[in-house]
Amino acid sequence: MDTRPEETGQTTLPQWAETLRQKYLAGEASVFILYGNVFDRTLTGGQSYGLVHFLADVMLAGKKERIYELSIDRGLKVLHGSNLDDKTELYRHLEGKGLAGIFESLERRMLATPSNALIIPYSDSLFPAAEPQFLSMDERSVSIALHRWSLDEDFSAKDNLVILISESLAQLNPNLPSNPRVAAVEVPIPDQISRWQAIRHYAPAMPEAQASRLAEQTAGLRVVQLAAIVAGDRHQGLNEQQRVSLINELLHGTPNAGERAAKLASITSGMTPDEIRQLIDPSRNLPNTEDPYEEMVEVVRRRKRELIENECSGLIEFIESRHGLEAVGGNADIKKELMEIARLIKTGDRSRAPMGLLAVGAMGAGKTFVIKAFLKEAGLSGIALKNFRSKWVGSTEANLERVLATVKAMGPIALVIDEGDRSFGNQSEDSDGGTSSRVIARLKEFMSDTENRGKVLFIIMTNRPDKLDTDIKRPGRLDRKIPFFYAENGLERVAVIEAILTRYQADSQIEAGQLEKLCEPLKGYSNADLEALALLAMEFAEREQRNIDEDLMAKAIDDFMPPREIAMLRYMEMLAVFETSRRSLLPQRFRSLSPEQVQEQLLTLRLQINR
Repeated sequence: MDTRPEETGQTTLPQWAETLRQKYLAGEASVFILYGNVFDRTLTGGQSYGLVHFLADVMLAGKKERIYELSIDRGLKVLHGSNLDDKTELYRHLEGKGLAGIFESLERRMLATPSNALIIPYSDSLFPAAEPQFLSMDERSVSIALHRWSLDEDFSAKDNLVILISESLAQLNPNLPSNPRVAAVEVPIPDQISRWQAIRHYAPAMPEAQASRLAEQTAGLRVVQLAAIVAGDRHQGLNEQQRVSLINELLHGTPNAGERAAKLASITSGMTPDEIRQLIDPSRNLPNTEDPYEEMVEVVRRRKRELIENECSGLIEFIESRHGLEAVGGNADIKKELMEIARLIKTGDRSRAPMGLLAVGAMGAGKTFVIKAFLKEAGLSGIALKNFRSKWVGSTEANLERVLATVKAMGPIALVIDEGDRSFGNQSEDSDGGTSSRVIARLKEFMSDTENRGKVLFIIMTNRPDKLDTDIKRPGRLDRKIPFFYAENGLERVAVIEAILTRYQADSQIEAGQLEKLCEPLKGYSNADLEALALLAMEFAEREQRNIDEDLMAKAIDDFMPPREIAMLRYMEMLAVFETSRRSLLPQRFRSLSPEQVQEQLLTLRLQINR
């Protein structure tokens, strides 16, 4: 009888579990590492299991004579296959022997009585990623023992199986993942089908259309997080009917209050009354859409953002885009380029979608605002990766893997890194033990993974692309390099100011021709300068309680003092010319320059700055 793990009856294994089973049956390994989404729940047969119990009670039950669990907090437990006397004898025999003694005893038992499984949750606590000189003798002994088991033909011939569980491979002793006889299998974040199944499990009464819509909008969330969102009666807190009553009170007097309360109550499970009051905004106008679930979707998005930001320990932040590209003044060529990229993403044309964008240009040229507008135009969620150089100490690589796994599961999505020269600058020192180098190397690997094309769009913004690691700027990582420049003439500056006044809903009675005459002398004004100028004119208009007119704008122009670092701004401008991937995106005055001429001007400006 084959006692190796396999499907039982009508139980269908998740894909990761089937992969483990097939690798084991093929004899690829007898020691496995499960990593990734290992603290989630697994749904099968109408029940919800933690990973250890899924392995012991579903996947291995009936396939192994004995199943053990070993953890640093609870020691050795017999999960299946031994009677009480056997367990008592085992504990007595191992008492006081320490980790090395436990492994020695387990090895003798697993070789003497075949068909055993050993599950080790939190395995990174037993086999930590540390230099050998910092490990205790026990930790060294068990690492060597496990390495030896993986290579021992007698051990595998006895139908023995060892499964290590760790959230990240980076947290484990590197000798384990690199061992060719140790197979690593990733437990992924749930896909849309898995999320739909979880929603149906935890909220069986939810209408099918609502469950499907919810499954679409919860990409990146785990089963345990979905369970915290969807309806269900809890032993503590508000049950669903109480939530319906509370939300009905909040929405009293608004259109379709009862129907809206039922939908919103179904996604506020586990929330306190105060949290529900903060989440539900009765003054908010209903979305002007035919989608009956749009209000529910907006609430889910807000809850999703909170859950993911908390889970990623403040290392990421969702980007809110209030305006599309129609709110951007000037930059016609850039907007045209970005609109085409947005079209490729919206239509799902993954083969032509770029892997990444590099936005370059002097400070104040509008990079951040335009990129945010592009995200809204493309319908892309945006996440800002922030402060990883300073925060990711110790568990740096593990935190990075958690962030990247979440981002990948949420696709299509844009991962935005502002001031990229600080994050991806050339590394001349190894002051952090190589952590920064490993982080950058992993991000490069993720950026160039073609599986992410059309799913994860990297966007890096910088005004000093010369400080970026050259390798990160190559095609296949940052395919499109978009240069941003200050407005070239009065007409372009008028377009910027008018867009700003419209955005701030300012009352203006200046004719376009008059405004162009006022703006023509403002050579070298950045978009940020023009915004500050417009805001100053609005301030004058508010003081004098009248609309913005030609006199007030002229007064603001006379009063405003823009910051000026001429040489540095010209240097940043030439860097944008040097980096662009398309000549047609350059202003006319730069299009005829040869690469040699650009290099010569950069060298001259660099020498001028250094002096």
